[in-house]
This record gives sequence, C-alpha cells and structure tokens, in this order.
Amino acid sequence: MSDSGAEARRVAVARDESLPDVDWADPPAGTVVSTFLAPSGRLATWSLGDPAHPRVVLVAGATGSKEDFHFLMPELVAAGYFTQSYDLAGNFQSAGAGPWNLEPPEDRYTLRLFVDDMIAFLEAGTTPAHLLGYSFAGVVAAVVAVQRPELVASLTFLGTPPDPGQSFAGVKRLGPFARLATPGAAAALMRWGVQVNVLHVKPGRLAFVRDRFRFTRRDAHRDIMRIMMEAPDVESRLRALSIPKAVAVGEHDLWPLERHARFAEAIGASISVYRTGHSPCEDAPYELAADMLALFEKADPPAPSA
Repeated sequence: MSDSGAEARRVAVARDESLPDVDWADPPAGTVVSTFLAPSGRLATWSLGDPAHPRVVLVAGATGSKEDFHFLMPELVAAGYFTQSYDLAGNFQSAGAGPWNLEPPEDRYTLRLFVDDMIAFLEAGTTPAHLLGYSFAGVVAAVVAVQRPELVASLTFLGTPPDPGQSFAGVKRLGPFARLATPGAAAALMRWGVQVNVLHVKPGRLAFVRDRFRFTRRDAHRDIMRIMMEAPDVESRLRALSIPKAVAVGEHDLWPLERHARFAEAIGASISVYRTGHSPCEDAPYELAADMLALFEKADPPAPSA
C-alpha cells in the first residue's frame, strides 16, 4: 500500500472509531424516500445522489433494512456515485410485499421471489450497477449475478453466509446443532440475540432494531431461514464471471474467517476484514466504502442503459 493509501486507511479507521450514535430512522440529508413496485409488492426505498452518476445498489438481509447503510450511502455519493437501497419483501417497511401478490399467488417467501424482486429493481434503473448483498441478500445477489450478469458491474458480499447448502452448519459454536434446528427456531434465536443486545450495539441503534422487529413479518423471517438452510451452490458460476468481486467481513462475524476466505478463493474474489462483528456497514462504513471504491475502479467503464 502506498503512503497515500496508508494515510487514507488511517483516516477511515479514525472516522469509524468515532461514529456518532445517530437516529437510524432519520435518512441522510438529501435522501429520496419512496417505494418501488416489485413482483412481490411495494418495496420501501432510499435513493441518494445524482441519478446520472454510476449506480450502486445496496441490499440488507434478513430483518435488516435500507437504514443499515446510513453512513455508507453518503460516502459513496461523495465519491461520485448514485446510491439506492430497498427493504426486502416482508422486512421492515416492505412488510406489505409478499407471495400473495405474485401472479399466480404463492404461500411462502422463496428464493425465487427475492431474486425476481432484485432483478426488477436493477432493471428499473441504469445498468450495469455495482451490487452489494449484505448477509442473506448476498445469497440473493449471487443468484442474480449468475442469471443476469449484464445487470451487475461489480459484486460485494458483505457478511454473506460463505457456504452453500446448510448455511448455518459453519456458524461458530452453534454449527453442530444446525441440522437439528427448524427455520422457526433459527428465526426465534436470531430475534432473541438482537433483542437482548448480544452484539453490544449503541443505544440508538438498539432502539431502532428493536422497533424494526415490530414491522418485519415473522413468516418472512422464518422462510428466509429456510432458504439459508438450502442455499444454492453457484460458486463455479460466480468464479466464471468477469466482473470484480469482493468479500467484506468483520473479524468477529457469525462464520469463521477461514470459511469466508475459502468462499472468496472459490469465487475469485478479494477479501477485506474489519475489526467488527457481522455488520461492517454499521461499524466500519468508511473503511468499507474505501474498499468498495477500489473495487469499482476495477470494473470496466459501464455503458449505461436508461
């Protein structure tokens, strides 16, 4: 790393270490708050920046939401990008979106539902777009990228489950019991962990995530756990993609770092590790932004489509 690069990294680390405890429900200044009509229904969205600039789409996972990128979005905008995010169907302010809205209606949330929603959202704006999938949304983004590679300029997996199949088998300490857990039990354990603040998040953040649970549908959460217990293996197809790819993960993530390193190597991705837990977008957004911008520079200049 050059002297200038090392200095930029030190600045990013210092900024991350002094993050304020904000009101996470309050969007960054200039954010356009709207909805997008996806196949599963209306999805709550945030858009920030100039739509004429290269596009970045950030998607949070199970029980997460667009607010998870509160610090990250303005940093990418300041670097000349147009950023967008949406809540997955059934999650937070997209709770009204679900399988009953499909044609024909279905009775549960499926991987296909989330994939089709993400494809529709990407198609509704300039493509190819830089795509980040956080946690479960990384599983969705992987399938989208291999099915519709023309929509994706670069691909970042943020805290994404690193193994196909039973994703929870590799989770620290709980992995050996994964095959005994039902999707409902896994969802309940996750909710309990967040509610009792096992990750020791700041008071403002804790108040927000606890309130968010009041809106996220339990059946959506349960069905996402089911999908993660049967995650598709698309590693060889991801490796074949010519776009730049990155794995971004906290050193105290739910899955061991060696599993994330295996995943990165298998798909031909770089890997960045932060001094955080499962949520670098919340706890190390400035370091993450710097690494994402470096990844974007590796992508071929996009040929935008309206």
